Amino acid sequence: MTADKQSAALKLNRLLQLCSANLPVGGFSFSQGLEYAVEMGWINCQKSTFSWIELNLSESLARTDLALLKRLYLALDNSDFAGFKLANQQLIACRESSELRFADLAMGKAFVRLLKQLDSLDSSPYLELLNEPELSFVSVFAISAYLCQLDLSAAQSGFCWTYIDNQVAAATKLVPLGQTQAQNLLFDLSAKVESLLSIANQLDDHQIGGSLPRLAMASAWHETQYTRLFRS
Repeated sequence: MTADKQSAALKLNRLLQLCSANLPVGGFSFSQGLEYAVEMGWINCQKSTFSWIELNLSESLARTDLALLKRLYLALDNSDFAGFKLANQQLIACRESSELRFADLAMGKAFVRLLKQLDSLDSSPYLELLNEPELSFVSVFAISAYLCQLDLSAAQSGFCWTYIDNQVAAATKLVPLGQTQAQNLLFDLSAKVESLLSIANQLDDHQIGGSLPRLAMASAWHETQYTRLFRS
């Protein structure tokens, strides 16, 4: 095996590691509003689960997280720490409820703690950024992907998978769905990733951001839901 192929294999494994449900950042403990949507009957089958997640992907993730992930990555590539901090602040400002903001920052904090303890990644060049009082999970994901020498497309695709995987796992417990239904959802939703990246990477700065009122309300009302499996 050539050095180039070894490098490609290592990068693939690093991407899989960053996107793994085993990454100890707590993503599995948040439903991103989905638990309340199930409680209200908005989601009750495989089809409605697909519609909920697909809409969140196309109208929120692509137009906010993925678009700003691109700007975070390019800021790192240009050693533009001021630009990175601005994109991070914009991400946090785009969270439409206390719960969504809390989830983003809690996962970001856990990810920072992990990065600082990893022996194989030297995060010291980015300590100024990692020591920011508030860091979005997306921002820390960008730093991790850059440290692993992943290209932008791989980083964005991996971030999409992380979101899809977490949402389908939550829906499997909540709706509930069977394992085969969950796998079909993973196939159908991941087939949308290429178009999501196309949307995200064509947005100008003034076009970034999106609002999903029902998602915002679901995550806000989840705080007072009588019984919950997921954190609020």
